[in-house]
Amino acid sequence: MQQAEEIAIDLLIEAIRRKYGYDFKHYQRSTIKNRFEKYRNQLGLSSISEIIPVILRDRERFEELLLELSVTVTEMFRDSESHEVIRRKVIPQLKTYPYINAWHAGCATGEEAYSMAILLKEEAMLHRTQIYATDINDRSLGIAQKGIYPLHEMKRNTANYNRTGGEGTFTDYYHVRYKSAKMNQEFIDSITFSRHNLVTDGVFAEMQLIVCKNVLIYFDRHLQNRVLKLFADSLCHNGFLCLGNTESLEFLEVHSQFEFVDDAAHIYRKKII
Repeated sequence: MQQAEEIAIDLLIEAIRRKYGYDFKHYQRSTIKNRFEKYRNQLGLSSISEIIPVILRDRERFEELLLELSVTVTEMFRDSESHEVIRRKVIPQLKTYPYINAWHAGCATGEEAYSMAILLKEEAMLHRTQIYATDINDRSLGIAQKGIYPLHEMKRNTANYNRTGGEGTFTDYYHVRYKSAKMNQEFIDSITFSRHNLVTDGVFAEMQLIVCKNVLIYFDRHLQNRVLKLFADSLCHNGFLCLGNTESLEFLEVHSQFEFVDDAAHIYRKKII
């Protein structure tokens, strides 16, 4: 029974790759299995193998499954310690550049990209920064591009913002419309949201800052090395890489190319070699 289930998982991964071009082969096996099982239950199917004809015939069904497979858990100023360290240790270095490219990889619905835009606004740097925010999921990107979020989430976001040492009043950065919060147009205009697949796509610009939080934990070691090489190739010398609080470069192939900026906050700087 277990062997048949593993074969079904392999066949579903291959079906997704061949039909839609998304390769989940090197995602953590336990994560993929759990997401497939959750989606199987949603559809009321008896086995994972029954998902294959459903998603091959119906693009909308595949988009639902892709949403399950994507990392969509996020909030504004998540990991407030990391944002505080960015404000204190990274921003002063970024200010030495005439123009800044920042990349939020795996941006989900965009909250952390807007957090960076707010931080840069407070440091008088937003006008000379281009923020790129990418994800593989079009539905998530659609939410991010609109910059509209449930109003009830703003209480939590405000608390996160205050813990980072925010210098303004958080309510100044959005306005309320129909029980929703819409980010100020200045922030929406400062971010380019687009689809980018970390598994298959390459470098698209030279970056001074890359933020990729709580994405690598879903990849196996092979894919972690592939993605981190992509980040290393994308960063300029002395560029900064910010990872999630459970992620590290230790024991990975690019480790020697980076030095710690802050160990606890998992922020690194690319060495000049």
